[in-house]
Amino acid sequence: MAADEPTILATSGGLRPGERTYFEFSELTQYAVELAGVTGRAPRLCTVATAVGDTPHVLHALAEAARVAGYEHSHLQLFHQPNVADPAEHLLAQDVVWVMGGSVANLLAVWRVHALDAAFRAAWEAGVVLTGVSAGSICWHVGGTTDSFGPQLRPVTNGLALLPYGNGVHYDAEDRRRPLMQRLVADGTLPESYCSDNDAGLLYRGTRFVEAVAERDGARGYHLVREGDSAVETPLDTRRL
Repeated sequence: MAADEPTILATSGGLRPGERTYFEFSELTQYAVELAGVTGRAPRLCTVATAVGDTPHVLHALAEAARVAGYEHSHLQLFHQPNVADPAEHLLAQDVVWVMGGSVANLLAVWRVHALDAAFRAAWEAGVVLTGVSAGSICWHVGGTTDSFGPQLRPVTNGLALLPYGNGVHYDAEDRRRPLMQRLVADGTLPESYCSDNDAGLLYRGTRFVEAVAERDGARGYHLVREGDSAVETPLDTRRL
């Protein structure tokens, strides 16, 4: 089973504290699974926690979240070595790949060492739905803003670029994110960009932006374009899931 066309749901959400587990997957992740169009069996969801170094307690918590949701779950781990014989083949066998937040700079470096940049492109082109939160959102784009290098936010511009846009995450939750994204678009460091408040997501089909969605009232997406030496920000109509 695969989505009808290459599909990415890039989010600043999709995970919440669980009632009886550490995490639960929330509406944004549930929507990503729906986009895969699986019928007659449990959806296959692979979680990728490279951005937190495949920390064991995070891997366990994500597995528990998947169990609660009723997904057929696997991890793709890269520390201290890949946990599957062929990571590219493993990704292609999934319905949805969900990427954890953390250090997007480290994530991109490690993925490239293991040739996952090509593997993710192949999975995306085959209709595996790609999704995730924060670093797991920026990674699919040209770049965005990150605290990977320290407490002062800096640009990252070496994303996988499956999508030809910049990406701003946590747009309403971290004061420095919005002004930095605007500066980076205004000076040409980042191209035209799409941004998400906490609990909002951005749906793309192929490289075409389709809609902004949210799992919280008031959360929304934004579009940034360069005009002269300035960035013009437009709030997007955002559908509540």
